[in-house]
Amino acid sequence: MSDIIIKEVKSKSDLKKFIDFPEKLYRNNPCYVPPLYFDQVDTLTPSKNPASSFCESVLYLAYKAGETVGRVAVIINNKANEQWNHKEVRFGWFDFIDDKAVSAALMEKVYEFGRAHSMDSVVGPLGFTDFDPEGMLVEGFDKVGTMALIYNHPYYKEHMEAMGFEKDADWIEYKVYIPEELPSKMVRVANIVKERSNVHVVNLTRSYIKKENYGRKIFNLINECYKDLYNFTVLPDDLADKYLGFYLSILDLKYVSMVENENNELVAFGITMPSLSKALIKSRGKFFPFGWIHLLKSLFIKHEEGVEMLLIGVRPDYQNKGIHSLIFEDIFERVHKMKLKWAESNAVLETNTKNQANWEIFEHECAKRRRSYKKML
Repeated sequence: MSDIIIKEVKSKSDLKKFIDFPEKLYRNNPCYVPPLYFDQVDTLTPSKNPASSFCESVLYLAYKAGETVGRVAVIINNKANEQWNHKEVRFGWFDFIDDKAVSAALMEKVYEFGRAHSMDSVVGPLGFTDFDPEGMLVEGFDKVGTMALIYNHPYYKEHMEAMGFEKDADWIEYKVYIPEELPSKMVRVANIVKERSNVHVVNLTRSYIKKENYGRKIFNLINECYKDLYNFTVLPDDLADKYLGFYLSILDLKYVSMVENENNELVAFGITMPSLSKALIKSRGKFFPFGWIHLLKSLFIKHEEGVEMLLIGVRPDYQNKGIHSLIFEDIFERVHKMKLKWAESNAVLETNTKNQANWEIFEHECAKRRRSYKKML
């Protein structure tokens, strides 16, 4: 490894190299979808990322013969470690050329940081929080990626196993085909729920979101719905402004479905958005000079053929009552009117069989599988 140099990211120019490295690595790969550049800057700059209040992190770049050949973010999420009663150091934004010496040299920095902070295991890819991309792609390399999730080369899996990492958790992504008519079972259940459960679908407007502080309502319900899922970090209120504030500002509200009870309490949500994959590929994830044209066109003018289902959740005391059928009925009616052909789910834990059962009444396929790896220090 003597010809490999690992350097800490310390300057703005270093950070630009860190963010831009995948552009070089996936230049000729049609399935790679670049993330939004400005969002990467905000997430990876401690002063701009509210999660830095409970996370310690450092970024590294790998060089060989003067060329950038890899990168990694090393993260200790103190809130998650306390919540789950473990001592884990995370790695994320882990990309490298097909050279095991490079991936091993980068991972050594993860080990060093973890040991220096008395951690006892390494896990990843994970981000600062669950709103960051997580999970290494292990199946579905021939499928176009999505805005919210990681794409990586097939050789990554081989590198992880060579370094002694083992599976910690798997997620599955489903591609669901939009039917000409909603399945009769879903319509029937949705009608029963409307009659018996005193709940109703809310059509959000920008003014209603502001008046009711709806971003905070959604954020609090996300915490309640997801708190027991793998490595989820229950987040403080101030992070709502960063995460849902950003998404609610760009979402087309006709793809957002909310369910309230008779007391106007939020009990379920479904957040989807038109796929931005083609627009992000064309813009390379950048707004300027002309990337904004592709992004705004896909969001509001001429949609791509499908939607991404970003978040779906039902308050625990309303689960097993068919409430999810209202969300699906509402969303699928809207996307059908837009003549869209498919919807792709966010990553669903393979152990979350209740969520997976939602797709059984539709024509669907398991499009991708991704994995979180773990290794003891």
